[in-house]
Amino acid sequence: MLGDQLYFYAGRAKGQSALEKRQNWKSKVEEILLLLDKHQILLMLGFRFLYGLRTITPFVLGISRIAPFRFLIFNIIGALSWAIAIGAMGYLFGHTLEVIIGDIKRYEFWFFIGLAAIGIVIWTVRFMRKK
Repeated sequence: MLGDQLYFYAGRAKGQSALEKRQNWKSKVEEILLLLDKHQILLMLGFRFLYGLRTITPFVLGISRIAPFRFLIFNIIGALSWAIAIGAMGYLFGHTLEVIIGDIKRYEFWFFIGLAAIGIVIWTVRFMRKK
């Protein structure tokens, strides 16, 4: 969230001059501006979920002269929703994986023994080839 605030204020301070130096951002900026015209609130809440636009969006929002307090409020709400969504997905994925695999602790020891054995074999083969 703090990084997004930083990019927002960087966009407000040096937005147009920075865009002129980075022509490769042009297509992404145009895409963000289209989204901004149609869905301003949704964009401010959900830009974290937009692959490829995640980093540049707060910068463009700063250029667009959205009120800083308005961006701050929606940035906080968006950051909280993102953290909850990603945390919940991680929890559910971990729980699902545990259910699928079963009692993982039973296999942990043998998994690491096997991994160590593979490492020793690879190291031995490489050592023997050097000789």
